Amino acid sequence: RSHLHAAGHTCVLKDAFMYESPAEIATLTSTDKFDAALAIHLYKGGRLLQGSRIPFGIIFGGTDVNEDIKCEEKHRVMGAVLEEARFAVAFTVKMKELAAAEWPSRQHQIHDSLFYNTGIKTTPSETFDWYRFLEHAGIPTDTDTLHLFLLVCGLRRVKDPLYLVDVFSDWHRKDPSVHLGIIGPAV
Repeated sequence: RSHLHAAGHTCVLKDAFMYESPAEIATLTSTDKFDAALAIHLYKGGRLLQGSRIPFGIIFGGTDVNEDIKCEEKHRVMGAVLEEARFAVAFTVKMKELAAAEWPSRQHQIHDSLFYNTGIKTTPSETFDWYRFLEHAGIPTDTDTLHLFLLVCGLRRVKDPLYLVDVFSDWHRKDPSVHLGIIGPAV
């Protein structure tokens, strides 16, 4: 966003869940004089830009090509969104290949991302007290024997890391110095 601002553009971030129809987005884009749009997710964001008077691009990932694609209506909508989008960017080469196989007529406009972001932003804290954190979590503070694995991720249905909990629980029963910490939002 700061890069776009530095180039003289104005950016407005909106949550797709705040809108229910393309008509609402059309009202927004005509009122605020938008020149272009960029949506995340072929279905969740892209469906709202269908029929838009402004050009738009789409960034998509696993939810689109692994989950939403299974629903006939979502599959149809995502194909229509790709027909209208000026470009599409997949999070990975594999996702690009899956989308290109599903919508071969649009494969020329689907690109793969040059970066891979986990979606979790971390910020160091000068006031964080490691020992107090361990104590509060019921973890022994003798860090010489501690083996703490941190999984930084969002908890959501399609990428549910909680399957690791059983494995780590078994491991912890055998070796009490082993702990799993999950840090991130429930999405």
